[in-house]
Amino acid sequence: MQLRYNYRAYPNAFQRGALADAFGCARVVWNDCLRDRKDAHAAGLPYVTSAELSRLRITQAKRTEERAWLADVSAVVLQQSLRDLDTAYKNFFDSVKGKRQGRKVGPPRYKSKKDTRQSIRLNTNAFCLKSDGTVYVAKVGNLKVKWSRRLPSAPTSLTVTKDSSGRYFLSFVVDTEPDTLPEVEAETGVDLGLSAFAVLSDGRKIDSPRFLRRAEKKLKRLQRELSRKAKGSKNRAKARMKVARQHARVADRRRDFHHKASTQIIRDNQAVYVEDLAVSGLCRTRLAKSVHDAGWSSFVCMLEYKAALYGRTFAKVDRAFPSSQVCSACGFRDGPKPLHVREWTCKGCGAAHDRDHNAARNVLCEGRRIVAAGRAETLNACGAPVRRAHVPAQRGETGSSRRGQTTQVSIPEP
Repeated sequence: MQLRYNYRAYPNAFQRGALADAFGCARVVWNDCLRDRKDAHAAGLPYVTSAELSRLRITQAKRTEERAWLADVSAVVLQQSLRDLDTAYKNFFDSVKGKRQGRKVGPPRYKSKKDTRQSIRLNTNAFCLKSDGTVYVAKVGNLKVKWSRRLPSAPTSLTVTKDSSGRYFLSFVVDTEPDTLPEVEAETGVDLGLSAFAVLSDGRKIDSPRFLRRAEKKLKRLQRELSRKAKGSKNRAKARMKVARQHARVADRRRDFHHKASTQIIRDNQAVYVEDLAVSGLCRTRLAKSVHDAGWSSFVCMLEYKAALYGRTFAKVDRAFPSSQVCSACGFRDGPKPLHVREWTCKGCGAAHDRDHNAARNVLCEGRRIVAAGRAETLNACGAPVRRAHVPAQRGETGSSRRGQTTQVSIPEP
């Protein structure tokens, strides 16, 4: 399976300029190739192939006066930008044909130099890890990196990213084997909420930290200062950077909380079941800010890929399942209840229930039923583990390795 590891990079002034050139050249190649394909589609011409675009918009463009500066950056950056465009078109076509699951994917769009997030992608021909702890990037130089932990194996690709707050990150994708944990008997159902971030079927509650709400006062002040600055001025750019840094702090704290909570749940339980919430629908209600602050979707994604990484069973319970209406003791369906009702008594057996704990226990029972029906990944009839599907690298940083693994010689230990 593939894992992604992110590290903070600290380029000097010259390297920041070189990276800015690389970001700009990759964006120009993307826009030029996208324009050619859009024009061909509008004119009723055949789909322009990648080979033709590479020859026209990269090789020949370097020899023209208008695009001669494309030669100042690594050719790998330009080729990877074209490959990313091909991937975007493939996702769009697969979504239109119904081959891609999930929400519909729109066609590729033009990139702007005013985008606050810029990135380039490199393969092993354009970067290498040095023995002194730096990372060499072609036509950029040796980048200073803060190694927070080891890489489990040699990386296969590198993405250099500059976020909205001006920070630089190196994202390595590595191929590694699943790190299977020792089996345990415990299983759990997880009910996600707002008053408590998560309630487990064994009664444990994970409090909601509400990172955005806690930073809201400072964010309001910084955004007021930003709104008073003249558009296009340097003071406005400085104020925008302050707002972006504060938002980045909130996002970093939330991501760290999600990683710690999800890893603990996966390590303590052999099987984890969670309700498949309609997050996009809830984000259009009056609870939108609180839902975004909780970050349920990213948390569930972490549970899913960490279950595959550590050899655990994971299943989602359908959102139509009435987890809050059914008594977990006798199975009597007591009907829907408003959100302010946090405790209720079953009319069938008289058991008193905490709303969230009862829902978590129902999610556990329904998850076990789904696994028993064979709709989730588990052991087969002979007791042999079912072969797991390919797990691509996640967008966010992966969890830490459970045990020490062989590290490439050129990567320093943290």
